Amino acid sequence: MHFTGTDDYVATEDLKVAVNAAVTLERPLLVKGEPGTGKTELARQVAGALGLPIIEWHIKSTTRAQQGLYEYDAVSRLRDSQLGDARVNDVRNYIRKGKLWQAFEAEGKTVLLIDEIDKADIEFPNDLLQELDRMEFHVYETGETVAALTRPIVIITSNNEKELPDAFLRRCFFHYIRFPDIETMKRIVEVHHPGIKDALLTTALTQFYELRDQQGLKKKPSTSEVLDWLKLLLAEDLSPEDLKKDPGSALPRLHGALLKNEQDVHLFERLAFMARSGR
Repeated sequence: MHFTGTDDYVATEDLKVAVNAAVTLERPLLVKGEPGTGKTELARQVAGALGLPIIEWHIKSTTRAQQGLYEYDAVSRLRDSQLGDARVNDVRNYIRKGKLWQAFEAEGKTVLLIDEIDKADIEFPNDLLQELDRMEFHVYETGETVAALTRPIVIITSNNEKELPDAFLRRCFFHYIRFPDIETMKRIVEVHHPGIKDALLTTALTQFYELRDQQGLKKKPSTSEVLDWLKLLLAEDLSPEDLKKDPGSALPRLHGALLKNEQDVHLFERLAFMARSGR
């Protein structure tokens, strides 16, 4: 079982090495990087390339680790007991299987995506240590132990919003997806916008990287945003000449696809004002 990338996803060599190392070691792959660098899509592409089903667990700020194992619906059982429902005699009727349970009981190998783990409470990763390490957990209501029939490939993503515990990190194989350089970005663009003219692409990406490198930018535009921007440029049938900056404005054409808050727009407006004033 070896990941070599796909036609729809540009994976760098070091990323392929990381995926295959995690599969060989049977360790969770922890992938960090800026939002929009393809962390979530990586798990889907790994599943597709290896011909495996994928189970996705998208983490929110309110998500608890227990929800990934199972949830016991005591309220429904109490209500059914008051109504005389025979289902109350079997507690299993009130246990909802979580994503880990689904991955553990799958007949064949699966890819389990735990997406944006850093959104949850700081204790969330610690609460999953044993389950991800031993690939089993205990169901207290039934007294059974659920163990993985086949160890899933676990891919965990993080936007680095908060630090993860050392004990959790020790159990993972780690990879940081660096923001693509211009040549890698051209390959990514070719996947999404095949046949785009090289002159337009070079001019647009030059502007994009100049914008990203601007000091004081609060939110740097991501890969997904430059793809949206290029889609708009193509829809408007703009030429490289059309993208040449107006001396009176430091903002690129259709900048709303790239800049997502008023502070960054004001930053470029101030730069344009200073340029006009000759400061």
